[in-house]
Amino acid sequence: MANRIFPLLILSIFQLLIDWYIYLALKQLLKRKWPKATSIFSWAWWSYSIGLIALVIISSIFNLFLTLKAIILVAFFITFITKFFFAIFLLADDVRRGILWGARRVLPREVKSEKADTITRSDFIVKAGLIVAAAPFTALSWGIIKGAYDYRVRKQVLYLPNLPKAFDGITLGQLSDIHSGSFYNQRAVLGGVELLLKEKPDFVFFTGDLVNNLASEMRDYQHIFGKVKAPLGVFSVLGNHDYGDYYFGHGDSPAKYRNFAQLKQTHKNLGWDLLLNSNRKLKVGGEEIAIVGVENWGAGNFIKKARLDTALAGTEDAEVKLLMSHDPSHWKKQVINHPDIDVTFSGHTHGSQFGVQTKSFQWSPVQYIYDEWAGLYKHGQQQLYVNVGFGFLGYPGRVGMLPEITVFELKRGSA
Repeated sequence: MANRIFPLLILSIFQLLIDWYIYLALKQLLKRKWPKATSIFSWAWWSYSIGLIALVIISSIFNLFLTLKAIILVAFFITFITKFFFAIFLLADDVRRGILWGARRVLPREVKSEKADTITRSDFIVKAGLIVAAAPFTALSWGIIKGAYDYRVRKQVLYLPNLPKAFDGITLGQLSDIHSGSFYNQRAVLGGVELLLKEKPDFVFFTGDLVNNLASEMRDYQHIFGKVKAPLGVFSVLGNHDYGDYYFGHGDSPAKYRNFAQLKQTHKNLGWDLLLNSNRKLKVGGEEIAIVGVENWGAGNFIKKARLDTALAGTEDAEVKLLMSHDPSHWKKQVINHPDIDVTFSGHTHGSQFGVQTKSFQWSPVQYIYDEWAGLYKHGQQQLYVNVGFGFLGYPGRVGMLPEITVFELKRGSA
């Protein structure tokens, strides 16, 4: 509980400081323009600000309905970002006025007063700040209303020189980063699953982060993702959020152990074959390839439970090896040291849930953290594909980086 409440209290204090800073500026503006409205404004401002923070804290402590919790967090997130942008403009104006005040004391005759202007610079900056603050408010709101569930099917051909002939032209679907605890629209999620099923992939990979923290988050969505079936099977791995560390802490506890057991059982209930540093042989027409899955391994402070040597044991004769590893940083750090792994499938980055993505260009803030963050990458004969995710986390929407369903066609030969 403390792991969640403490950072929330810090964020709330920061929010209140921004609130106070903006409140003083707007109150001054109102006093000049509409003095009778200041008391109503003060009451409305602080009722909303303090009430919203109280609701966020309550939603973090108590088990509220998921839809209500989502509405509260959405309101808090949009309010915080909008006020933050506005505060930047106010700070710029305060810095400007401070410079003018100092200049008037040193050069009183040379520095003109603002009163001669038709519109003072302060009024201009405040109004410009309101306009600029409206931009992220509009974009983020649109990302929640439209982007969060605007699923897109991305198709990618993977050329594999050693691919057995029986597998030439076979199709593979990939889902990643479902984050079921963030969902609040079952119908929309079902629509995304149906998009995948419409493609009729021969087998499917799920590359981790089924939940945000708790196995119980899948309770209302198990019947939907249980529809994800394929003739050759559905294979899955774990992501960093699936271990419960962000809820129970990094240490061991009976509650954490039970949650993890329930999560693994959920994969089984879905009919998915969860690979924990292990492999399976996929056979078609008397030929076979290896499907390998490792536990999470991420650079920095992320969980490092992947054991590639263990996972690859028994695959020495496989002509093609396909690896599922949730975090793409694992590829450069360890996977490329195993040249027998042909393709790695990852997720994790979400494409930051914000950016630009077209056929010929892509950009996201996450690229300054991860070298490989969306799409296909190559290193010699090895390839990595990073799926930007099916769900969302934190910000309950997507701007530019829309939720992804990937369908691969495996082709024998070289690109």
